[in-house]
Amino acid sequence: MVTQEDRAIADRQTQWLRGVLDLAVLATLQSAGTSYGYALIQSLTQAGILELKGGTIYPLLARLEQDGLVSSEWRAGEGGPGRKYFTITATGREVLIRSAAGWTDFSARIGLILGGAHSRGDH
Repeated sequence: MVTQEDRAIADRQTQWLRGVLDLAVLATLQSAGTSYGYALIQSLTQAGILELKGGTIYPLLARLEQDGLVSSEWRAGEGGPGRKYFTITATGREVLIRSAAGWTDFSARIGLILGGAHSRGDH
Protein backbone atom coordinates (compact mmCIF):
# COMPACT_ATOMS: atom_id res chain seq x y z
CA MET A 1 0.00 0.00 0.00
CA VAL A 2 1.33 3.40 -0.99
CA THR A 3 1.18 5.86 1.87
CA GLN A 4 0.69 9.60 1.68
CA GLU A 5 4.32 10.01 2.74
CA ASP A 6 5.45 7.73 -0.12
CA ARG A 7 3.46 9.85 -2.58
CA ALA A 8 4.95 13.04 -1.15
CA ILE A 9 8.49 11.66 -1.55
CA ALA A 10 7.75 10.54 -5.12
CA ASP A 11 6.31 13.97 -5.95
CA ARG A 12 9.39 15.69 -4.55
CA GLN A 13 11.69 13.43 -6.56
CA THR A 14 9.68 14.24 -9.69
CA GLN A 15 10.20 17.94 -9.02
CA TRP A 16 13.96 17.41 -8.59
CA LEU A 17 14.09 15.44 -11.83
CA ARG A 18 12.33 18.18 -13.78
CA GLY A 19 15.13 20.52 -12.77
CA VAL A 20 17.97 18.32 -14.00
CA LEU A 21 16.58 15.86 -16.54
CA ASP A 22 17.90 17.98 -19.40
CA LEU A 23 21.40 17.74 -17.92
CA ALA A 24 21.04 13.98 -17.46
CA VAL A 25 20.00 13.62 -21.10
CA LEU A 26 22.88 15.80 -22.31
CA ALA A 27 25.36 13.85 -20.17
CA THR A 28 23.98 10.54 -21.47
CA LEU A 29 24.33 11.75 -25.06
CA GLN A 30 27.86 12.96 -24.27
CA SER A 31 28.74 9.44 -23.13
CA ALA A 32 26.81 7.54 -25.81
CA GLY A 33 27.72 9.80 -28.72
CA THR A 34 24.39 9.29 -30.47
CA SER A 35 21.18 7.72 -29.26
CA TYR A 36 17.43 7.61 -29.84
CA GLY A 37 14.67 8.36 -27.35
CA TYR A 38 13.84 4.86 -26.15
CA ALA A 39 17.52 3.98 -25.70
CA LEU A 40 17.99 7.18 -23.67
CA ILE A 41 15.10 6.16 -21.43
CA GLN A 42 16.73 2.74 -20.92
CA SER A 43 20.13 4.29 -20.13
CA LEU A 44 18.65 6.72 -17.63
CA THR A 45 16.57 3.96 -16.03
CA GLN A 46 19.70 1.82 -15.65
CA ALA A 47 21.34 4.82 -13.97
CA GLY A 48 18.54 4.87 -11.38
CA ILE A 49 16.14 7.43 -12.84
CA LEU A 50 12.96 5.42 -12.75
CA GLU A 51 9.54 5.81 -14.32
CA LEU A 52 10.62 7.88 -17.33
CA LYS A 53 8.16 7.81 -20.17
CA GLY A 54 8.22 8.88 -23.79
CA GLY A 55 5.81 11.68 -22.93
CA THR A 56 8.57 13.17 -20.80
CA ILE A 57 11.68 12.50 -22.87
CA TYR A 58 10.48 13.32 -26.40
CA PRO A 59 9.25 16.86 -25.65
CA LEU A 60 12.51 17.45 -23.77
CA LEU A 61 14.55 16.26 -26.75
CA ALA A 62 12.52 18.56 -29.03
CA ARG A 63 13.23 21.52 -26.72
CA LEU A 64 16.95 20.66 -26.55
CA GLU A 65 17.02 20.51 -30.33
CA GLN A 66 15.17 23.80 -30.66
CA ASP A 67 17.70 25.38 -28.27
CA GLY A 68 20.59 24.06 -30.38
CA LEU A 69 21.88 21.75 -27.65
CA VAL A 70 21.29 18.55 -29.63
CA SER A 71 20.95 17.76 -33.30
CA SER A 72 18.96 14.92 -34.81
CA GLU A 73 18.72 12.77 -37.90
CA TRP A 74 16.34 10.06 -39.03
CA ARG A 75 17.86 6.68 -39.74
CA ALA A 76 16.25 3.63 -41.27
CA GLY A 77 15.34 0.97 -38.75
CA GLU A 78 16.69 -2.53 -38.95
CA GLY A 79 13.57 -4.51 -39.80
CA GLY A 80 11.30 -1.84 -38.30
CA PRO A 81 10.42 1.81 -38.52
CA GLY A 82 13.04 4.52 -38.72
CA ARG A 83 14.34 6.17 -35.59
CA LYS A 84 15.30 9.72 -34.80
CA TYR A 85 18.84 9.76 -33.41
CA PHE A 86 20.12 12.60 -31.26
CA THR A 87 23.67 13.91 -30.81
CA ILE A 88 24.87 16.56 -28.38
CA THR A 89 26.18 19.68 -30.16
CA ALA A 90 29.23 21.77 -29.24
CA THR A 91 26.87 24.29 -27.64
CA GLY A 92 25.21 21.45 -25.73
CA ARG A 93 28.61 20.32 -24.42
CA GLU A 94 29.39 23.86 -23.24
CA VAL A 95 26.02 24.17 -21.51
CA LEU A 96 26.48 20.73 -19.93
CA ILE A 97 29.90 21.65 -18.51
CA ARG A 98 28.68 24.95 -17.04
CA SER A 99 25.39 23.57 -15.77
CA ALA A 100 26.92 20.42 -14.29
CA ALA A 101 29.30 22.58 -12.27
CA GLY A 102 26.38 24.71 -11.10
CA TRP A 103 24.33 21.65 -10.15
CA THR A 104 27.26 20.11 -8.28
CA ASP A 105 27.76 23.31 -6.30
CA PHE A 106 24.03 23.69 -5.60
CA SER A 107 23.56 20.06 -4.54
CA ALA A 108 26.63 20.25 -2.26
CA ARG A 109 25.16 23.32 -0.52
CA ILE A 110 21.80 21.61 -0.08
CA GLY A 111 23.62 18.51 1.15
CA LEU A 112 25.30 20.58 3.85
CA ILE A 113 21.98 22.05 4.94
CA LEU A 114 20.24 18.68 4.98
CA GLY A 115 23.22 16.98 6.61
CA GLY A 116 22.94 19.41 9.49
CA ALA A 117 19.26 18.58 9.93
CA HIS A 118 20.02 14.86 9.75
CA SER A 119 22.80 15.02 12.35
CA ARG A 120 20.51 16.89 14.78
CA GLY A 121 17.80 14.27 14.30
CA ASP A 122 15.38 16.85 12.85
CA HIS A 123 12.62 15.57 10.59
